Amino acid sequence: MRPMTGLRLLPWSDPEGRPCYLSSDSGDSPLNRRADQIEALQLSMGTELLGHAHALLDDRKANAGELRFLAQRLCEALCDALRVAESRGRRLPGRNEDEDPGEAL
Repeated sequence: MRPMTGLRLLPWSDPEGRPCYLSSDSGDSPLNRRADQIEALQLSMGTELLGHAHALLDDRKANAGELRFLAQRLCEALCDALRVAESRGRRLPGRNEDEDPGEAL
């Protein structure tokens, strides 16, 4: 595992909803490994949710409440996926620390 530099954006927030960061000399620290596991779980859950979304959207009998619930869960999954992408993008080798992670989009 390569050494960590700078701060890692973690896949969770504090109780007030603010982002959490980790400063570590090792990408293989226990907290880094836990963050990796949670990121993998979040992405897996998003993939599973997408399958449910396709099925519900194909169901012409789906009501507004079901669709609203689906939209809320999809928003949560998208937020998780964007946080994972931002965190991983910040850790790419050769990335300028002053560079805005959203610039390449």
